[in-house]
Amino acid sequence: MNKEKFKAEDVRKLQKILGYEFSDTQLLYQAFTHKSYSKKNNERLEFIGDAVLGYLVASMLYRLYPDAQEDALSLMRAQLVRGKMLAEIATSRKMADFLLLGSGELKSGGRQRASILADTLEAVIGAVHEDSGIDACAALVERFFKPLTVNLDIENLKDPKTRLQELLQARGLELPCYEVEAVSGADHQRQYTVSCCVPALALRATAIASSRRAAEKASANEVLLLAVAQRLFDAPAAKKKKAKKGEAKSQDKKRAKETRRDDAEGAGKGLKSGGRHVV
Repeated sequence: MNKEKFKAEDVRKLQKILGYEFSDTQLLYQAFTHKSYSKKNNERLEFIGDAVLGYLVASMLYRLYPDAQEDALSLMRAQLVRGKMLAEIATSRKMADFLLLGSGELKSGGRQRASILADTLEAVIGAVHEDSGIDACAALVERFFKPLTVNLDIENLKDPKTRLQELLQARGLELPCYEVEAVSGADHQRQYTVSCCVPALALRATAIASSRRAAEKASANEVLLLAVAQRLFDAPAAKKKKAKKGEAKSQDKKRAKETRRDDAEGAGKGLKSGGRHVV
């Protein structure tokens, strides 16, 4: 699309893509306007969309997973609303074709930049919210995100402490350390501040909760989110496991060889000793 304001045909195509018809098409135009193109851009709508999206995805997951605990729901929500996922949704809906970008962004490949696509999707959600309110926005979010819940990693339903421990063990890394940093509040309103530290990944996070156990889970959850954001667990553990298994096998062979050698030496000494005794 060129750098002119949306034409009627562009509006029609976009509304079909979104499955939503705007009362105020100016909001749609603004949602696709990058800051490099105009001072009146999509950043304010993105601000609204970010908050609304988090709430609506949380509500959707709450209904879809009635038995999931808060920590598991938090992990699933983080997986759905992360920038990479938003960019993939925007790409699959061909939203990049309608972006209004400045010449510099166009030349540097801004139309395919994940961060711009993710921000645009959030701005679209914000625009729908400002145009019709939360119900229309909820319908849009369900349409875009509900199909993605089918592919959510079921491992994320586990307790975050267990999940973190398993991921570290699978890679032969040192287990996390939890430390109570502070306890505050009256007896009936205790607040525990607990840190979770994983030296092998240079990660540390702190969380506050009404019990030590809950604070440990929350801090482990924060470490998991940091690790996911930094793609620290992207590399498959299988190879490392295999390598570790190979090392263990090699060590077993070495120990067996040493045992056989020691047995042989012991037997030799016994024969010599026996010979002298007989004489």
